[in-house]
Amino acid sequence: MSPVAPDTETTTPPPDRVQSLARGLAVIRSFDADNPTRTLSDVARATGLTRATARRFLLTLADLGYVRSDAGVFSLTPLVLELGYSYLSGLRMPDLAQPHLRDLSGRVGESTSVSVLDGADVVYVAREQVSRIMAVSISIGTRFPAHVTSMGRVLLAGLPPAELDAAIAASSFERRTDSTVADADQLRRVLDRVRDDGYCLVDQELEPGLRSIAAPIRHANGTVAAAVNISTPAGRYDVAELSGRMLPLLVATAAAIEADLRRAGPG
Repeated sequence: MSPVAPDTETTTPPPDRVQSLARGLAVIRSFDADNPTRTLSDVARATGLTRATARRFLLTLADLGYVRSDAGVFSLTPLVLELGYSYLSGLRMPDLAQPHLRDLSGRVGESTSVSVLDGADVVYVAREQVSRIMAVSISIGTRFPAHVTSMGRVLLAGLPPAELDAAIAASSFERRTDSTVADADQLRRVLDRVRDDGYCLVDQELEPGLRSIAAPIRHANGTVAAAVNISTPAGRYDVAELSGRMLPLLVATAAAIEADLRRAGPG
């Protein structure tokens, strides 16, 4: 259970304390593994804020992209990861995934990652880097457009129809290379195949010379929680080798992470 924050409405703060910042952080901290979603009343009770004050902070955080709201129920978004690694280190998924990524990278000799979906972007939450193969550096919190990445397409393919429509509507369809998916109709056809295949292979659409293959990590109820991938230089493995040699190891890694998630319980 989350510790109840001090009554920030009545406690006299130190003279140098920025009270509004303290209250905003208290609202963020009221969400945790035991309470991933909260109503306005829940947040007010957990933080000691009045309902009116809690509402202002929640709406501000939602406007900034740190909180989402669905029929009066609030939850954090992956954008919170950008506030610092100290928050990320407390999340269950990265901690559970990292040993499996390390093992997979050791077997295939390539970099591996886990990401989650935030709107039309993927956000990296765990990574085992073997070598630098991209022009841009990837670290925890790195974001890429979902439509051009293997993990992004796995995550998009797992969305309910209404959420998928919203994500596609928010996509810019920026052409990263000559091979990049060009529009919404083409992306939908690609996602249909991803659902049928149960994995996604992207060949030089995010960056020239880069291939990647991804598989879903599912909750116990079958919904997609995250995606795991292997990325490699195009000159090292062709498409057939990726789907032939790498895919079984990737799927086994996803299953191992799923098993650990089930053992860890809800959160």
